[in-house]
Amino acid sequence: MTGPGNTTTFTQPSEREIRMSRVFDAPRELVSQAHTDPAHITQWWGQRRSTTIIDMLDVRPGGAWRFIERDPEGNEYAFRGEFREVVPPERLVYTFEFEGMPGRILVETVTFDEHDGMTTVTSTSLFESVADRDGMLESGMESGAIESWDRLAELLERLK
Repeated sequence: MTGPGNTTTFTQPSEREIRMSRVFDAPRELVSQAHTDPAHITQWWGQRRSTTIIDMLDVRPGGAWRFIERDPEGNEYAFRGEFREVVPPERLVYTFEFEGMPGRILVETVTFDEHDGMTTVTSTSLFESVADRDGMLESGMESGAIESWDRLAELLERLK
């Protein structure tokens, strides 16, 4: 894909935050729905070589979510959290925990801002400590996030 929607920017607005932002060529209702509909999530969340399984998804304040990523060798990696705020199609706030590193929980805030049919998605991760933020950066999080958002852009193009 070419144009403004192919660049994900990363910033660190504070010592415990990572912010990602990208413009998608789709209305925010569709982009927001792609973040909350299990049929869509499995098509873009995670790495291309893996399969995403929605174990649980209750999109409401207090509702839980759990996704499992299965790689081609059959290894599984699970992620979970709880929704704190759900304001479609404007905002989602939820906790995020990689089950392989229990107890390291971050708070993710995702906003959807539309302008002229394009939607800017901004995702801000607030970590409990600088060490947790640094660990996430060292894990390859940036390349994984770019790959997921590339897949999201491809899905949105098919859905339009």
